[in-house]
Amino acid sequence: MKKQYIIPIFVPHLGCPNNCTFCNQKTISGQTKDITPEDVKKTVEYYLKSFKEKEKYTEIAFFGGSFTGIDIEKQEALLKVADEFIKAKKVNSIRVSTRPDYIDTDKLKLLKKYGVKTIELGVQSTNDYILRRCKRNHTFADVKKASKLIRRYRFTLGHQMMVGLPESTALDEFKTAKDLAKLKPKIMRVYPVLILKGTELEKEYEEGTYSPLSVEQAVERSKELCYFFAKKRINVIRVGLQSTDTISDLSKNENSEVVAGPYHENFRQLVEASINYDTIVKKIKSYNVKVKEVEILTSAENINNVVGYKRENIDKLKEFYDVDAKVKQSRKMKNGKIEIKVTKVFTDFLDENENV
Repeated sequence: MKKQYIIPIFVPHLGCPNNCTFCNQKTISGQTKDITPEDVKKTVEYYLKSFKEKEKYTEIAFFGGSFTGIDIEKQEALLKVADEFIKAKKVNSIRVSTRPDYIDTDKLKLLKKYGVKTIELGVQSTNDYILRRCKRNHTFADVKKASKLIRRYRFTLGHQMMVGLPESTALDEFKTAKDLAKLKPKIMRVYPVLILKGTELEKEYEEGTYSPLSVEQAVERSKELCYFFAKKRINVIRVGLQSTDTISDLSKNENSEVVAGPYHENFRQLVEASINYDTIVKKIKSYNVKVKEVEILTSAENINNVVGYKRENIDKLKEFYDVDAKVKQSRKMKNGKIEIKVTKVFTDFLDENENV
C-alpha cells in the first residue's frame, strides 16, 4: 500500500460569509495572513522535500475558510499552482473544504478542471434549529443539494460534523450521523466543540449560557459516532482538532487560544482506546469462566490504542475485572484489529496458589 501524504494549505476565512458562534479560523488554522500563489508553491515544495518514500500518494489540501467562496480569480490562481504539481507528476490530487451553500455546477466544473478529487463539506449538524443557533446561515437542505451535486460530478464526498454544539444533544448528533450516512460520503471528520478566544461562544461561556462537554463526554459521543460510521463503511479520517501552537492545553501553553472545552492532545487515541476497551471487555464477558489473564495481539500501529492513554485500559481491566492483560505485537494483524486469547482463568490461579 502506498504511503499517503497530505500537504495542508490554510486559507483562513477567505470566502466565508459569516462568523459562526464557535469559529475563529485563524486560531484553528494557525494562519494569520492571506495565502498567495507563491505561498502555495513554497509550501508544496517544502513538504515534497520531506517525503522519503518513492511509492506514495500525495494530495494538496486547501483547508479553512470556504474555498469555493473565494473570489473566482484568486481561487483559480491558487488552483493553477497546485495543478502544475499534478502535471509535473509530483502530486496526485487536490482536495478542498467549503460550505454546503457554496456549491453549484459552475464551481464544480472549475474544481474538476484543476484536478480536485475530494470536496469536504462543513456540515456540523443537520438540525436546522442548531444551525441557526450557531449562525451557520445554511440549512440541511443545502447540505443535501451540495452532496448530491458533488457525487454527480464524481468527486469524493467528505463531511465534517461537530459534537457539543449549543443545545445539541447526543441524540441530535446521532441523528446528524444517520442523516449524513444517507448522503453517502466516503470520508468523515468529527470535531468536539472547543471554546476559542475571540468567538461569540466565548461570550456565551462567560455569561453562563453555554457549557462545553467534558473530555469524557466528548470521547463517549465521538466513540458512538465512530461505531456507526464504521458499520456504514464511512472512513473517519480525523477525530478532534489537530494540535497547533494555538490549539493546545492552556495550562501548558500560554499562547493557546483554547478557553475551555474537551481539548486533549491525544483525543483520537482516547476514542480509539475506548473502542478497544469495549471490545476486550465484551470478549471477556463472553466466556463462561472467570478470566484471570488475557493476551492481546494487535498491529504495531494499534498497540497504544489497546494499552490506552497512560496505560488506562490495562489499569481499568485490573481494577474493574481483576484481569491482567498482556499486549503483544503481531505482524499478521491488520491495523485496528485485535485478537484476544485467554491465558489464565480463575481455577488456574487457585491451582498455582495451592502448589506454592
